[in-house]
Amino acid sequence: MRGFVYGLVLLLAPGIINAQVTAPVYEYKPDSQELYDAIARMDSIFFEAYNTCKMDVQTAIYSDSIEFYHDKGGLSTSKKDILDATRRNICGKVTRQLIPGSIEVYAIKDYGAIELGQHKFFNNQEPDAPQHISRFMIFWKKTGNDWKIVKVVSLH
Repeated sequence: MRGFVYGLVLLLAPGIINAQVTAPVYEYKPDSQELYDAIARMDSIFFEAYNTCKMDVQTAIYSDSIEFYHDKGGLSTSKKDILDATRRNICGKVTRQLIPGSIEVYAIKDYGAIELGQHKFFNNQEPDAPQHISRFMIFWKKTGNDWKIVKVVSLH
């Protein structure tokens, strides 16, 4: 009997070892196209300002009570510090590129929305440096007709 079990294991092992686990296919479809379009537009406005160092636009979009969670850099809660770090470390040095089709937007009742997505950052000073795709989450608060970024989660 022991020989039979060993034989069965040897016979099945290659299939088990080579089996691949695949994630279920998930196709995002926004609940509200209008909300999706508004947040995608705000993402575009903010990151165009980020890429071109328009600090006044970034200042206007960040909430005064911003919380920025960065997996490598930790938590920042000072709008001034975040803008100063952007001016020092990003302006003219780094550009962000959104991964097409990666944005997902979810409404938060009586508050605003959460944006999930993926992007890459390019080091302008080292154009051949490898880039990798990173994930992000932005909490957007709507007050009247204005959208503000109140929280960012940046995962590399």
